[in-house]
Amino acid sequence: MFPDLFRDDVFRIETRRLWLRWPTARDADSIQRLAGDQAVAEMTARIPLPLDRAAVDEFLVSSRAANASGTGLTLALCERARPGRAIGMIEIAPESEGGRSRLGYWLGRPYWGYGLMSEATEALVHAWFAWTPAARLDSSARVTNPASRRVLEKIGFVWSGRSFQHDPARGTESETDHFRLERGRWLVREGGDVPALAAAE
Repeated sequence: MFPDLFRDDVFRIETRRLWLRWPTARDADSIQRLAGDQAVAEMTARIPLPLDRAAVDEFLVSSRAANASGTGLTLALCERARPGRAIGMIEIAPESEGGRSRLGYWLGRPYWGYGLMSEATEALVHAWFAWTPAARLDSSARVTNPASRRVLEKIGFVWSGRSFQHDPARGTESETDHFRLERGRWLVREGGDVPALAAAE
């Protein structure tokens, strides 16, 4: 799914304020603290509450394995001034059905409201379409998470439907808005050209 360049753990994408790099074992404490925040976890479909260290370690191992095999790409968000400290995560992973791929992300609550996730998603989506032959990328946001919806719409995703889901682990019902971005729409937004990606090997 991803080219060889992405499969080496020295790969990173640099933006104006962020490094997007492979997650490492050093990130475990930050992930547990930031992703385990109820306000963050409840805006996602995959982060369990409570978030224990075993679940974090399993996530790190599986993410790095997917990165190495090219079947997915999970990157830690870090401020450029502190590249060793993860403040969030972003990934593109295959869906279990339909052969499509899905964008997902979370950001620690102390970093909300500064446009960091928009910056990260724009960079990763650019890498996805610039360096793979993918025709489409899907994503979703809980109805109760308008900030996530704004992130997706800002980079060109369009609404494609709504679903109702039951979360047995939390005993809750949730409404989720679904979005998609087609390659053609992405190219139009890029002005018809694929600009160079600022990445370091």
